[in-house]
Amino acid sequence: MTWTQDVPLVPRYALLGAVGLGVTGAVAGLVLGLAAHPATAWFAVLEVGVPAAHLGLLAGLGAGAVRVRAGRIARRIAGPTT
Repeated sequence: MTWTQDVPLVPRYALLGAVGLGVTGAVAGLVLGLAAHPATAWFAVLEVGVPAAHLGLLAGLGAGAVRVRAGRIARRIAGPTT
């Protein structure tokens, strides 16, 4: 995962969440679309994948924000280093 090292923490989590859930949603949409009506399965990929990617983006933003805040709290509790 070296390509994400240059991205700040919160956007990195948002990106990884969007890609992870987006791909998962697209695969689920493809399977459901092929089972329902193979001629329009490509639309099911978008119909399930895009909302899943949005949900992953929001979840990643939240997780990244929690991680940043937890790190700041931990540094505050640890106190100054000498």
